[in-house]
Amino acid sequence: MKTLIVYAHPEPKSLNGSLKDLAVTTLRSAGHEVRVSDLYAMNWKAVADAADYGPHASDRLKVALDSGRAFDAGTLTPDVRAEQENLLWADTIIFQFPLWWYTMPAILKGWVDRVFTYHFAYGVGEHSDAKYGERYGEGTLAGRKALLSVTAGGPEPQYAARGINGPIDDLLFPIQHGILYYPGIEVLPPFVLYGADRMSDADYPDLAKAWEQRLLTLESTEPIPFRRQNFGDYEIPSLHLKEGREPAGRTGFGLHVRA
Repeated sequence: MKTLIVYAHPEPKSLNGSLKDLAVTTLRSAGHEVRVSDLYAMNWKAVADAADYGPHASDRLKVALDSGRAFDAGTLTPDVRAEQENLLWADTIIFQFPLWWYTMPAILKGWVDRVFTYHFAYGVGEHSDAKYGERYGEGTLAGRKALLSVTAGGPEPQYAARGINGPIDDLLFPIQHGILYYPGIEVLPPFVLYGADRMSDADYPDLAKAWEQRLLTLESTEPIPFRRQNFGDYEIPSLHLKEGREPAGRTGFGLHVRA
């Protein structure tokens, strides 16, 4: 298995840093190939702008179209092209980050904004009355799996169905479904550590053991069963879920997960 770890935390000695290091050693010891994109160590540029697209940047910047033209011509900046090559190399992608203000750190969102360009991660496939592009289960990155490894400051009950922070599955849905599943990546259930700010050194051996177990079962873990766009569940071209497809009483994001 070839694994890319995309790591976003400014402190190498943090809990996130320890989980990243443990993932590298665990997977390599099991015979897997591992690459790490340490975004803070790379001083990753977090904003998409005309400089990314060189001669293909329009006078009035059009991020989608200009990024697609630069991708097609092979003229995206070297840092972006290197990360796209890492994604195409990988069988599995692990994203290691803290949950900050209910989402990923800005540097990681900037990695997505710059790397997931038009014609690479979206805007691919047939667009017609019968098919609305290859996305949500299809696409350039189909055949790969991803796992979010996330630390959260609050205790677990606050991220439950009735918790004040909202269900963790809902908070992560825009990342898991909207960023990863969109270009075809199958998403494994996340590994979430709650109450990260309150953990002591004495807590680490148990959570490290749990993390090792998740890492060693990546290949056998079933992905979240998100509904595929072009396989009968949605009306085309409205992309509304067909009547009667939802389990009784299910609403919101949960509609887009098969029972």
